[in-house]
Amino acid sequence: MSTVDERRQLSDLSPQQVIRGLLYLACIVLLLDLVRLLYVGDLTAGTLVSYGWNGVVDGLIIGLAAIGLSMTYSILRFANFSHGDLLTTGAFSGWTVAYLIAGVGVADFSSRLLLRADGQAPPGQLDLQILAEPLAIVAGLVVAALVTILVALVIDRLVYRPLRDADGISVLIASVGVALALRYFIALVYTSSTRSVTASAPYWEHPVIFWTDSFNLHELTLVVSAVTLMLGVHLLLQYSKLGKSMRAMADNKDLALITGIPTERVVFATWVIGAGLAGVAGYLIVLDRGTITINLGWFLLLLIFAAVILGGIGSIYGAIVGALVIGLTINVSLVWIPADMNEIAAFGLMILVLLYRPDGLFGGVRTA
Repeated sequence: MSTVDERRQLSDLSPQQVIRGLLYLACIVLLLDLVRLLYVGDLTAGTLVSYGWNGVVDGLIIGLAAIGLSMTYSILRFANFSHGDLLTTGAFSGWTVAYLIAGVGVADFSSRLLLRADGQAPPGQLDLQILAEPLAIVAGLVVAALVTILVALVIDRLVYRPLRDADGISVLIASVGVALALRYFIALVYTSSTRSVTASAPYWEHPVIFWTDSFNLHELTLVVSAVTLMLGVHLLLQYSKLGKSMRAMADNKDLALITGIPTERVVFATWVIGAGLAGVAGYLIVLDRGTITINLGWFLLLLIFAAVILGGIGSIYGAIVGALVIGLTINVSLVWIPADMNEIAAFGLMILVLLYRPDGLFGGVRTA
């Protein structure tokens, strides 16, 4: 082949083909460098697997929250910027209940009710961890979901329902206002200070199975809870009458209304499921990290949006897969970049994938 023919072929390449080629090349270079680091001993296999496990943990919790955001967009057709603060609502309400139960006879009621806003009732004093206080932690998990659902339904009744037929920008701006109002109400009650609320996580000792001889039981609780809830959402959407109605409304709201599907009931179910998962996600994040702050959900909101967009806006399964990709990218990128910059890798990957697949990994399908 002549040089002229080669130049002609190169000039005929579309931007998408160029981006695809660069993406493949970057993946090959990173994979080869990973092998090199393992070979020369600059990176151990145990460390790499640990990064992968942390990525799965982060991905599952982001995915749990992303399901609700994706459902809201799919059925109500607006980007809910208050979704992150629903995570914060679940975290504070759930851990307040956990403190009230675990601290009976151990710490003052006021310190427990305001979740250590006065600096008293340290988590070590209450021994607030999954083995020592399982009842308190499970009760807090349930309450986190219930309170968040209640708050979301009240917000829908007061704010979103009157705007049901408004344009998307109006509802989006309203959701930003709801986010700010909810966050600063929580700050008014609990103060804006960041504090520790869980005791050190216990470990499950076992023979070597993966990369370690012990498992962090708080992480394991998070993983089991998230996977169970995701399977529950899958079964609901695929095999229940409500799930079929939700999928029909996501496909075509007007047609669903004409065929007799109770759209307001579907909207109600959307808020219940989405808000419940958001509340549980916020609660489990605190169980894993040990600290709580009023900006918890707000700081995670960009990652949640990134997962939804990467997977394909409106696709429940896309949101889960996108979240796992984001979580793994954030953690595995620590091999090459500092921890305070690892989110850059996740957003960079999202941009590259969207340049190649503008509708996301699952093509922007609005059903499950």
